Amino acid sequence: MVIRLTTARSTVAMRRRGRPAMVTLAAMTALTALTAGAAARQARPAAPTEATASREAGEPIMAIVSIKSQQVTFYDADGWILRAPVSTGTTGRETPAGVFALIEKDKDHHSTLYDDAWMPNMQRITWNGVALHGGPLPGYAASHGCVRMPFGFAEKLFDKTHIGMRVIISPENAEPVEFSHPSLFVPNAEAIAAAPAKAAALPREAAEAAKAADEAKKAAATATRETATLTASLRKLEALKTRAAAELAYADKVLAAAKTDEAKAKAEDLKQKAAAKAADLATQLDTAKADAKAKLDAAAAAKEAVKPAQARKVETAKAALDAKLALEPASVYISRATQKLYVRRNTHKPAPDGGGEVFDTTIELPITIRDPGKPIGTHVFTAMARNDTGLRWSVVTIDNGDNAKDALDRITMPQEILDRIAPTALPRSSIVISDEPLSSETNYRTEFVAVLSNQPQGGFITGKPTANSLVENDRTDDGWGFFFQRNPEPQPVNPRQRGGQPPRQVQPYYRQWQPGW
Repeated sequence: MVIRLTTARSTVAMRRRGRPAMVTLAAMTALTALTAGAAARQARPAAPTEATASREAGEPIMAIVSIKSQQVTFYDADGWILRAPVSTGTTGRETPAGVFALIEKDKDHHSTLYDDAWMPNMQRITWNGVALHGGPLPGYAASHGCVRMPFGFAEKLFDKTHIGMRVIISPENAEPVEFSHPSLFVPNAEAIAAAPAKAAALPREAAEAAKAADEAKKAAATATRETATLTASLRKLEALKTRAAAELAYADKVLAAAKTDEAKAKAEDLKQKAAAKAADLATQLDTAKADAKAKLDAAAAAKEAVKPAQARKVETAKAALDAKLALEPASVYISRATQKLYVRRNTHKPAPDGGGEVFDTTIELPITIRDPGKPIGTHVFTAMARNDTGLRWSVVTIDNGDNAKDALDRITMPQEILDRIAPTALPRSSIVISDEPLSSETNYRTEFVAVLSNQPQGGFITGKPTANSLVENDRTDDGWGFFFQRNPEPQPVNPRQRGGQPPRQVQPYYRQWQPGW
């Protein structure tokens, strides 16, 4: 109303004063337009730009991709070190928001899914087609699901990262915040100091136990073969003795039936021979049984020796594996959807079917979460570095529910996990708490893959593996949707329950990639 009144007064004044008033009004209008334009420019957020921290950078611990601001930021133990604009998935092929980790790197990757598209400095985070790599940046989300970074930035970054590095894709802007809580792992200095020696000694002990178990099995097998032969001999002697006894009984009958002296003499001779034969076989059988008893007892002892030897083999192998894994950061995932806790650590063993490394998955336990029907959010707690009390932690929250502290307060950590992991917990160890189950993309060649079910997942290809080799046809999305507009139907989203009944118990599917896939 004030603007209209001012405009009306200005018009009357213009008519009274003539041309000078018109010039004044035009100037005022132009000034108002310029001021409004400037205000609009100030309100619009600046486009992300590539940046490098002024300090010396350490090893990257995590990367956070913001879909909202189209930016990726890499962090070391002391804060951000690299930033760059990105281009995430376009509508219908959206980059899934969630928790991931690097699982493979390829300096000069070419997509087998989209016309041999070049994906330089590719760093994969799922086996079904999501990766970080160099690519064109039009200034908005335009890929087929990958996260494109500036070409030079991707090249500079490639040698700095490591397999297993955490990658967090957030629908909004997010950053790590310093955090402490009594439930977070507190390492023991003595245990950490002793870990390398244990990792060196226990494999030797495990090898000796395995050798002893193998020898026990061989001895039991040999004893089994020997006793089988011995048992067959005893059966044969038993049969011969029975037959001799029958012959002696027949001779008695013949002797009793004999009428003449000649017949009686022949029958007596037959009886004597049958009696001698029966006595001899009885002696042989008694001697064989006496000899067999010692061998049968030895065979039984050999069989019994296999059980403790095998148990010792399993026990020492587990201890050796734990000792080796104690030198690696541990990742823990706690799912409200499945009411389970999972632990993963990189073994650094190449996958037997090619591509990536094998992650240890030997720990999976039920866990108690208070108020299981209440959303808990998605929070990533990361041990950034050692400090005087053990470890300095941060937290990144990418999906609301409880705040980070309340989320941890609702978790009862199993003592087994505390005993096996906490004493030797290292920087880069992490605890992820989420409403979500593990994605079906989680398998033995990934760390944890968990996507937010309340966000679009159009770029999350979940088709069946092809008949070709995974290495030759890896289904990695080239992310060049800006040039190749192929938009299949997006994966349906299953909105999780935000209250009321507990969510449906969803067991993660571990896809077992077979050679030749």
